[in-house]
This record gives sequence, structure tokens and C-alpha cells, in this order.
Amino acid sequence: MSHQSDLIATDINAYLKQHENKQLLRFITCGSVDDGKSTLIGRLLYDSKLVYEDELAKVQSDSAKQGSTGGNFDPSLFMDGLKEEREQGITIDVAYRYFSTAKRKFIIADTPGHEQYTRNMATGASSADLAILMIDARHGVLTQTRRHSFIVSLLGIRHVVVAINKMDLIDFSEEKYEAICDDYRSFATRLDLPDLHFIPISALNGDNVVDRSESMPWYTGTTLMGFLESVYIGSDRNLQDFRFPVQLVNRPNLDFRGFCGTIASGIVRPGEEIMVLPSKRTSKVKSIVTYEGELEEAYAPLSVTLTLEDEIDASRGDMIVRPGNLPKSRDSIQAMLVWMGEDPMVPGKTYLFKHTTQTVPGTIDTLNYRVDVNTLHRSPAPELELNAIGRVGISLSAPIHFDAYRRNRSTGAFIVIDRITNATVAAGMILDKSGDGGAKSVWDEEETGGGDDGAPVSAVTAEERAARFGQQPATVLLTGLTGSGKTAIGQALERKLFDSGRAVSVIDGEHVRKGLSRDLGFSANDRSENLRRSAHLAHTLNEAGMICIACFVAPSEEVRQKVARVIGEDRFLVVHVATPVEICRQRDEKGQYAQADAGQLLNFPGVTAPYDAPPHPDVTLDASQQTIDECVNQIIEALRQKAIIK
Repeated sequence: MSHQSDLIATDINAYLKQHENKQLLRFITCGSVDDGKSTLIGRLLYDSKLVYEDELAKVQSDSAKQGSTGGNFDPSLFMDGLKEEREQGITIDVAYRYFSTAKRKFIIADTPGHEQYTRNMATGASSADLAILMIDARHGVLTQTRRHSFIVSLLGIRHVVVAINKMDLIDFSEEKYEAICDDYRSFATRLDLPDLHFIPISALNGDNVVDRSESMPWYTGTTLMGFLESVYIGSDRNLQDFRFPVQLVNRPNLDFRGFCGTIASGIVRPGEEIMVLPSKRTSKVKSIVTYEGELEEAYAPLSVTLTLEDEIDASRGDMIVRPGNLPKSRDSIQAMLVWMGEDPMVPGKTYLFKHTTQTVPGTIDTLNYRVDVNTLHRSPAPELELNAIGRVGISLSAPIHFDAYRRNRSTGAFIVIDRITNATVAAGMILDKSGDGGAKSVWDEEETGGGDDGAPVSAVTAEERAARFGQQPATVLLTGLTGSGKTAIGQALERKLFDSGRAVSVIDGEHVRKGLSRDLGFSANDRSENLRRSAHLAHTLNEAGMICIACFVAPSEEVRQKVARVIGEDRFLVVHVATPVEICRQRDEKGQYAQADAGQLLNFPGVTAPYDAPPHPDVTLDASQQTIDECVNQIIEALRQKAIIK
């Protein structure tokens, strides 16, 4: 479906050339049931004059029989094409529509809102550049809203528009709109949504969809169509890492031998040096061949044929890259899985793993945890059932050449295929994992209690130390967002315990990074390693009979559980300093939140990286409502209840 243009009548070739050069935007609509996803898309098509007359007449006729608007025009029927969808008034399968305006071409994926169709939603989101997340203004942020937001974040969609729909049913209230925005922002701080926008709309009536609403003069932002036509997606594609999975070796005659495929990322030009993996043979690009002729430059996602200056053996499944910019090549990976099979995933079963153009057998060795997408908590589980999401460890029969999904969606994604039925049972996103050759994480080599093998390490017993100091050793972890008040509370707690005769010491995350962890950055892996080192330091202090107060952001619940195993769970307390993020921002003297908002500070918990709130902390504090003395007294009371001090 294309927009009206005078060029169609005057110069059809110029029109086609103009249409060919338009940028394509793929987007999805998602959200809870009956939030108005199909209605919104129908309204976009209708108000943009992109509906054929016969199709419009049919929808108007069906509106009287099957619509949900009391016989009035029902735009949702443009999308709910299945008989079952119209009978039930819901979206079941992913429906795709194509249209264009004077500025851009669009492909819309209307995804289902029901929890039982989560896998369908993930399928529609896998290739999207932007997500429109619908929220019913009457109900606000619901469980399914959080579920779809998590999947959007998991699948790496950078641009998200939160369309707060049915504003007409709340009398276009600005106060209720702002309350929903604040509620969603507080939840979204735990997700990776770098470009987030809010637009109040009424999809049924067309307010702020294509035309600006006269009923909401307080809203001064762009309309939804205006945003879709102007959002910048040019920097979303990875044009740095050249990756060309070989799909076919084209040998029509003795004089031509080319490698066909789709460029997954990066740019390539004739004369540039390349390397073929896994053989690591090098050559130079001789030409870039297409149906229309040879190109001087090719980039993702063009489908081309590369010819090389040397006769190098390569076949389907190999990957052509640049010698100085190689992907990781391993036969073991860590990944997030969205399980789509009717039968549950059981670790140890052999599946086929299709990654780019390569398909290899392998097994899912471990299920590290399952994510509760409603609360974002992680929990151990024996299997993944339909629509469940979890982190797994995978062993393959041969190495694959990949990048982390966050860096490259094309080479960081794969699907899992059942060997018997040939059905796709899961979609996977490869996680970044430091180290080479799939080596085990340092955490994986740890044992509980700091790796104590039972050999005596001191001539002084724990009982003697407890009698000397009048206390039991313990580690108190104060975890919370940057600016929550962890260090101030930790130092005040140390002072009060010391004044009462206790043997106590503070470990502060910022100070540890200046010494013991000065070689680490702030990625998820580096944060994990920083906590591992600090856990051993705390364990050493506990072995000396002391109470250790550890002040760290510690954003990962999985890592905090590992710390507990190193320390010893019987002498490990978690204190969640749950100061609201708005207060943390106000206390931020270093401007870190502003830098994170501007994209200058990556992997910053609460803004550009998630923070997992402890599900069952021993103590919960709010430094915006409690004084430091009240916080300290609450922790000391917890220490007394656990008989650490008397």
C-alpha cells in the first residue's frame, strides 16, 4: 500500500525510483489484551488514506456484524484477519501489513497480547527496529505490559514508543497520563530501553495518531505518525564488524566462482583483505556482484556475491570477515532462550542449532535460571515450558562464529530445532562471555565457604575469636542504586558497632576499584568479577572473626547468590537500600545519571543496565524516608535477631 503522489501520473519511473530509495522501518505493536493494538494500526492506515475502497467497504460491513464498537466503524478489522480472531475479538497470530508514506516505507507486525501467544510476539519482535507498546489508560501498567517490555528489551529493540491509548475514556486527563508515564519509567529503569518516548492517543477516534488532537492541548509533542516518519534508525545497524555468512558457492562455469549470501553487518569494498573462517585463509575481494551489476561498496543487509582474488575453499556455513576484526569462535556458549515448543525443554537432550547459515547438533547442558518476566526475578528451574524464558549453557558439536547479540543481532541470534519433528522449538540470543575457548567462569570454580577444603589455615579457632570479640562473624551487603545512600549508612553502621566494642570493617565498592579491581571495567562480567574478589576479601575478614560491611551496587541477583555461597549463607545478610531512583538522581553529585541518559555511560544500573531488586532481603531501607540513624538501628536489630551480636 503506497501513498498518493503526482509522480504516478506524470513520471512513473521517477516515482518508482523515489519509492525505492525510501528508508524502511519495521515496527511492532504489543501490549496487554484489548489495549487497542489492531485498532491503532487500522487507524494509521485509514487516516493516512492507505486503504483500498473495496477493503474499506468490507471492513465497514463487517463492523456491523463482528466489530466491537457497537456497529460503528471498527479499524481493528483491518488487522484481525483470521476467522477466530474476529469471532473472539483478539489477535492470535502475528499479522503483517506493508504501507508507505511520502517519507518512509513501513512493515507493521501486529502481535498478540495474550500470555499464551508470547512466542508469537517474540517472533514478530525479532526483526523490528521499533516497538509501539500499548497501554490502556484506564488500567495503566499491567503484567502483560511488563512481559512484553522485557521481551522488547531482551530482543534488543532500541526505540520504544509507549502509546497510552483510550485517553477519551479518562476524559483526556493529563494527571492520569503523567501518573502512568511515571509508573512505567520506574519499571523501565531495570530494562535496556535506550530510546523511550510517550504519546497519549485515542486509536478509535484518531487523536494524536495521524492528526493532532484538539482534546489534549496540554500535549505538545509529535503525533505517532510524525514520530514513525522521523525517528532516526541509521545508527542502529552494525556497520563496523564485517560479517558475511556464506550461503551458496556459485560456480556456473570454469571462469566464475563466487560466494553468495546476505551481509549480516559491516561494509565491504573491492580490494579489501578478508579472511574465511574457520580455515583462516586470507585473500582480497575481487568484485561485488549483484543482478543489476557490480558494486563499489556493499553493506548490511544487501544480498551479494563476492568473488576473491585467490582460489580459497569455502562452503555454506563458513563466514567471511576482516582479519583484524574477528568474531568469537567457540563450541560452547551462554544464551537467553525463548522456548516455543509444546514439549518442555529438558537439559541434556540433543537439538539442532541453526546460526546464520550454519546448522550444528548440540545439547543444552545447563539451565542456569528461569526469568519471571512479570517481576524480572530469576529462579532455578528444572526445565523451560512453553513461552518461558531462561539462561542456558549450550555445547555444540562444532564451533560457530558469533558476536554477542547486543552487538550484532544477526550473528548473535540462533534458533533451536527439534531433530525428530524438524519444528523450531526456541529462539536464542547469545550473551557476551569474556575469556577464550569457552573457558569456565571463575565463579564456576568456586566452592561454598570461600573454597575451604577443610585444611586448617589458622591456629586460632572460630570459637576463640567469637569469645574474644563477643560476636559472630558476618558480612552485611548493602545493595542499591548509585546515590541510594549505601556508603553513608555503611559508615554510620561501622561507627556505631565500633563504639559498642565490635570488631568491624567496611568494604566500599568504589575503593575496591581503586586497588584490588583497578583492572576491571563496568560490564556485567566485570561487575561480577569485582563482587567475586570482594566476596573473598569479606570471607577473609569473617574468618578473622570480624563483621564486614560491604557497600556495592551489586545489580545482579544471580551474582549476589554466588557471593552468599562464598561467604556462607548462614552468616550473610542482604540489606536493600531501596531509595527511589528519582531521589538517587537528585543526590548524584558526579552527574553519572545524566551521562547515562545521554548514552555516555554504558552499563549503568537503573538507566542503561538492569538492577535486580533482592526478592527476599533481610532488611529493606528507604533513605528518602528514614534517617541514617533509623537505618542503622534497623540493621543492628537484624544482627541481634540472627544472634550475630548480643
